[in-house]
Formats: sequence, structure tokens, C-alpha cells
Amino acid sequence: MTRDHPDSPYQPEELVRQDGVGEPDEFMRLWTPHRMAYIEGENKPVSSEAGSGCPFCRLPGLPDTDALIVHRGDAAYAVLNLYPYNPGHLMVVPYRHVADYTELTAAEVTDVAELTRQAMQAVRTVSGAQGFNIGMNQGDIAGAGIAAHLHQHVVPRWAGDMNFMPVIAGTKVLPQLLADTRALLAKSWP
Repeated sequence: MTRDHPDSPYQPEELVRQDGVGEPDEFMRLWTPHRMAYIEGENKPVSSEAGSGCPFCRLPGLPDTDALIVHRGDAAYAVLNLYPYNPGHLMVVPYRHVADYTELTAAEVTDVAELTRQAMQAVRTVSGAQGFNIGMNQGDIAGAGIAAHLHQHVVPRWAGDMNFMPVIAGTKVLPQLLADTRALLAKSWP
């Protein structure tokens, strides 16, 4: 087999068939081993207490590039999701370790709202997103991966972004490394 797009730096010179067990077919395999970290619970806190391994408490103490923090506000910060649904998937997180939206201070509510608005502007500037899913899962039962520290998702959407890969294969194809996405969004933050 040879490449379909000879100028692409992301395709190998030649595709090699692996010898092993199974029936050969014409499908390509897209391996995403980084997803195993999420599946196995990497970075999930061991307790609901502040600090106790909570990644949202730890990230602000790291350099922005290492933490994938795109922008810091007074009471909250915007960070790329390490396990994104779509390219540019951000989360807006209060610095304070708080689980429930009703427990946010007025300043935290304002900062979360403003950073969400700014995140939408930056993602539109960088990628031309046509829409967004914005929201937070409050509590384990509601699907929060880290329920002890509130975080609001900002997920960019495009026409046709729900193609066959996630529907049939349960796989998301992300065309850009997170560090590159962070750099573009940080540069374009309003």
C-alpha cells in the first residue's frame, strides 16, 4: 500500500501489514493509546478533599504550557481538556476547590461566565467553530469525571463533526496536538 496524500507529514512512506492472528481486511487502524489513561482513571483524585490529587487544584501551580492552561482569570482559569471530545475542548475551572455551582461566590460565577465567553471567541477565531456545547455535570450521578471540583466544559462543534469514527468505531480523531492547540488559543484569547 502507498499513501493517498503524498505531501502529508502524517502518513508513513509505506503501510506495513502486521503478521499475526485474525482475518485481514482493508480497514486502517487508528490506535489511540492515550485514551487508556482516561479509561483507567489516570489523574482522578483519590478523595473529594482539596489538594488530595485533584488535578484542577494542581494545574494552577504549573507553568501554563505544562498544564495546558490557555488563560488565567482572577477567580478561574481556562484549560484544555486532556481527553477532548473535539479539538479545542476547553474547561473553565474556579481556582477554589468547590463541587457545587450554588457554592460559587459572585466573583467566581462572573469569572466562569466571562472566561466561557472569551473561550468561545478564541476558539471561533482559531478554528471557525460553528457552535458549542457548554455545560457542567454536577455530581458523580450526572456524569462528572471529577465531581469534587466544579468545571464547565466548552466543546466546539462543526457541521458533520459526528462522523462515522465516533459513531461506529468509538474513536475521535484529533488533528492537532494539545500543546499546539493551547498555543493557538492562548495567542488568540481576547
